[in-house]
Amino acid sequence: MAESQSGWSYRLSPHLVLRNRRFPLGTAPGEQVLVVLSGGAFPPGHPTTRLCLDLLREVQAAGGVHRLADVGCGAGVLSLAAAALGVALTVAVDLSPQAVRATWENARESGLAGALQVAQGSTEGLRGPFDLVVANLPWEVQLDKVPELHRLAAPGGRLILSGFRDNQEAQLMESYRQWGRSLKRRWLWEFSHPELPPDISFNWVAWLLA
Repeated sequence: MAESQSGWSYRLSPHLVLRNRRFPLGTAPGEQVLVVLSGGAFPPGHPTTRLCLDLLREVQAAGGVHRLADVGCGAGVLSLAAAALGVALTVAVDLSPQAVRATWENARESGLAGALQVAQGSTEGLRGPFDLVVANLPWEVQLDKVPELHRLAAPGGRLILSGFRDNQEAQLMESYRQWGRSLKRRWLWEFSHPELPPDISFNWVAWLLA
């Protein structure tokens, strides 16, 4: 993740770059740039967003993702990345009207307005199944959404989940195991500071579940 003052830029693939409007302009030949405004609980430059993007790139590179749901889409960065990486159908949903507007604006700015379906509301209005469900949501929301996210990705679909720390994993994992889910990949973003109490963790986690 490159930063310039309050701007940020992240190269997701050799030819795909995500950045906000404050990052200096300039593209290389054949390069696609997704311009993203901030929005949602975890902004585009947040470690959990980065972890989800890396897992999304890995899963898409392996193939088999044709339908994707981005739950709690925020600014739509995961939806935009999925569409740019070649996912045929990407559906973004968020309870917040501001998030929905931000996603549409980012899609238009990046030339992907025709590649997304964006809806304001809850996931109960979505019809699955999806090959992949991505949800970068706070831990309390993740716990509440376990049955619903499992429904959207069943049967045979996978989930990319983040928005929680390593000391919050056990209860969430037990909930998914009760639905027959298993952990396939776990990525960790470690953070330490000498002034932090030793019993407080700021290590962010992302999972790939199947």
